[in-house]
Amino acid sequence: MNVDKLMLQLEQKHPGEVEYLQAVREVLESIEDIYNQNPQFEAAAIVERIVEPDRILTFKVPWVGDDGKVNVNLGYRIQFNNAIGPYKGGLRFHPSVNLSILKFLGFEQIFKNSLTTLPMGGGKGGSDFNPKGKSDAEVMRFCQSFMMELWRLIGPETDVPAGDIGVGGREIGFMFGMYRKLARENTGVLTGKGLNWGGSLIRPEATGFGNVYFAKEMLATKGETFEGKTVAVSGFGNVAWGATIKATELGAKVVTISGPDGYIYDPAGISGEKINYLLELRASNNDVVAPYADKFSGSTFFAGKRPWEQKVDIALPCATQNELNKEDAQMLIKNGCMCVSEGANMPSTPEAVELFLEHKLLFGPGKAANAGGVATSGLEMSQNSMKLNWSSEEVDAKLHGIMCNIHEACVKYGKDASGHVDYVKGANIAGFLKVANAMLDQGVI
Repeated sequence: MNVDKLMLQLEQKHPGEVEYLQAVREVLESIEDIYNQNPQFEAAAIVERIVEPDRILTFKVPWVGDDGKVNVNLGYRIQFNNAIGPYKGGLRFHPSVNLSILKFLGFEQIFKNSLTTLPMGGGKGGSDFNPKGKSDAEVMRFCQSFMMELWRLIGPETDVPAGDIGVGGREIGFMFGMYRKLARENTGVLTGKGLNWGGSLIRPEATGFGNVYFAKEMLATKGETFEGKTVAVSGFGNVAWGATIKATELGAKVVTISGPDGYIYDPAGISGEKINYLLELRASNNDVVAPYADKFSGSTFFAGKRPWEQKVDIALPCATQNELNKEDAQMLIKNGCMCVSEGANMPSTPEAVELFLEHKLLFGPGKAANAGGVATSGLEMSQNSMKLNWSSEEVDAKLHGIMCNIHEACVKYGKDASGHVDYVKGANIAGFLKVANAMLDQGVI
């Protein structure tokens, strides 16, 4: 395999799909050596097959606003690879949604799901619909129209979507209700469901919990813990909420949250009612964090800025892709940050990742560090199949175990002769090998 040659071919086939091409290059560079050591992969064109989705489905979504006006959005579902299980990946409702972003997310999901050791393939979907500022009735009408097309493509053993940015419990509920009506069955076809109708305990917090568990394992390799550490968290949704809860439980002090409007710095630490206030901010649908500074004295709002300029021991980027750039990375390194664990999907730019690896920071890439969300979605699927519910303690224990196993797999394939662990390389190789070998076993299909 020649990575540059393959990337040139992909760039010619998919011009302008920046996020997708970025994600593919990162994986191919990590697996190049092990791929070339296994000629059976080359003979079966595993890479050429794995970088292209099985299918991309695009559809229009017409819906009527409260003012009676007819609106039309685009809907997508990308079924990327199902060699080890049904397609699994979230739905994102946000104006920025396009084919490149969804392909990047779906491609990453293949390896993230593989790392969990649960039988789940990779997929992703969503729409350029913006739920911000919409009434519940408008969101319901959109979700029902979206599901009118999507329901034919999904099923508990075929493709199991979940939530993502812009898709929370409300949206999952509206979509599940329409699916149930159309399919005339109650099945675990969506995850992130309400607790009264098939959901799993701690699913909303799971991505954040898992991210902190992964960081905890990384810190342990250096004889460190979260106890007494200061932590910068970006975002203020479910991932940031879960990460803040778990980091605080482990004795750390979380001092930042952020939104599109800027970030909050709270030197006293974000705990107790302050953590609960994150949910209120998210539920307000205004997508801003500035009100936090008005509510809690001693905190400061920095408009239009990101939290990585603050001096912290640990950074947990939990917002969105490419939110932490080279300059941010330089600032974190300069300020003595020892660990960066990605709670979002690809939140660090390639230049930032390069710096983290060069300076040998403990760096947990998203496909490993934020796999706790989809892992718990897999646990929700298991509970649905068995028609039972586990306690929050049982789910949390299983999640903790999965994150420890993911860390072990990263160490196995990412540790060099000096003992340093390249978690990017380790995660990519571990995730790839399971899928590649499954594809070999099943023939050219």
